Amino acid sequence: MLSAEKNQALTQVGPGTPMGEVLRRHWHPVAGIDELERRPVKPVRLMGEDLVLFKDLSGRYGLVERRCRHRNADLAYGFVEAEGLRCNYHGWRYAADGRCAEQPYEDVVDPQCRLRRQASLQAYPVRAKAGLLWAYLGPAPAPELPDWEPFHWANGFVQVVFAEVPCNWLQTQENSIDPVHFEWMHANWTRRLNDEAGRGSGAGYAPRHLKLAFEAFEHGFLYKRITEDTDEQHPLWTIGRVCLWPNGFFLGDHFEWRVPVDDTNTLSVTWSFIRVPREAEPYVQTEIPSWTSPIRAADGRWITSHVINQDIVGWVGQGAVTDRSRELLGASDRGIAMLRRQLFDDIDAVRNGRDPKGVMRDPQRNQRVFLPSDHRDFFLHGLPLAEYRRDPKWWRLLTQFIFHAGQPDSVRRACEQATGVAQSRAEMIDL
Repeated sequence: MLSAEKNQALTQVGPGTPMGEVLRRHWHPVAGIDELERRPVKPVRLMGEDLVLFKDLSGRYGLVERRCRHRNADLAYGFVEAEGLRCNYHGWRYAADGRCAEQPYEDVVDPQCRLRRQASLQAYPVRAKAGLLWAYLGPAPAPELPDWEPFHWANGFVQVVFAEVPCNWLQTQENSIDPVHFEWMHANWTRRLNDEAGRGSGAGYAPRHLKLAFEAFEHGFLYKRITEDTDEQHPLWTIGRVCLWPNGFFLGDHFEWRVPVDDTNTLSVTWSFIRVPREAEPYVQTEIPSWTSPIRAADGRWITSHVINQDIVGWVGQGAVTDRSRELLGASDRGIAMLRRQLFDDIDAVRNGRDPKGVMRDPQRNQRVFLPSDHRDFFLHGLPLAEYRRDPKWWRLLTQFIFHAGQPDSVRRACEQATGVAQSRAEMIDL
């Protein structure tokens, strides 16, 4: 349980707010690289700031405030040129660093271009990595953009999925250190949904959790668990899974980030790696596709058919900003308490001029950074197709995209070409 004041400190993300200042010390994924290849200008709202992301004709990325300094025209409707973004209203042109580089009529009447010096826009650094465009909204110098080892894994098909979630970032991130929800939201609830739809097997309940552990490490927290069908030799106990700091989740085959849009909206970002069978090696992916998953069905109800869609039901069901003053936390929530304490420690660190947890400054250490994974050997070395077929978990992940509803046909076909295996469209995941 948190007081209203403490809850506000962790959930408000605008400029100058305690958590907003913490989160601005980190890089955040905001778009797919391929998005700007299709359309080079995209409006972005990030931590309460309205911005526009662009790629100019010279290949430079820019992220600047959305309103032109002239008369507040919307730069999301601007057009890119060799150097920068031009406003479609009166032609003022802005460079990627926010400088006003041209004011067509004003430059004619004032060759000294004095008005330009007053017309800069707020601008933020943008970098491309792993199929994503990342933004940094904090003070200079920017820290290292984390170079996680999975970004370099070979022989895998990668796709990026976005979902627009109408609730605060923190209740989405707390999901990353909550192992018991897998038992109920993804296993037991899915069984009931399948039963209701006439697709179920009438199975009982999933194996219960018997033991949990939570540990801090350099890049976040680890959670570990034992269920009725595992023991202390199981990788989910000996290795565990990663609550990636400050707003990510790493589960071995995919990353999830929960990027604050503002106080009541979050951009869910999933980076999925599907290991191709050995018969399909060597496989080199030339472009990482990105797409946006729907979260509501045609009847207006939340989509419940896929893993992260189910998570979204749990997140938004708590309200736009959940009232933590009425919580009753139990033993399974020890990781939640650890996460919140660390966030308050981060607020204190930033107030005192220090970096918060998870910020990397050393470029020598930021190379293929290792993260614990319960099946790392599989992702590095793969399996022959025959062994894939014998393993229910990996075969399901090879033949169905279980994380988000709405995968485009073009992405499904590209995955099939990469793996040599047909993918099915399950109406409801079966875990």
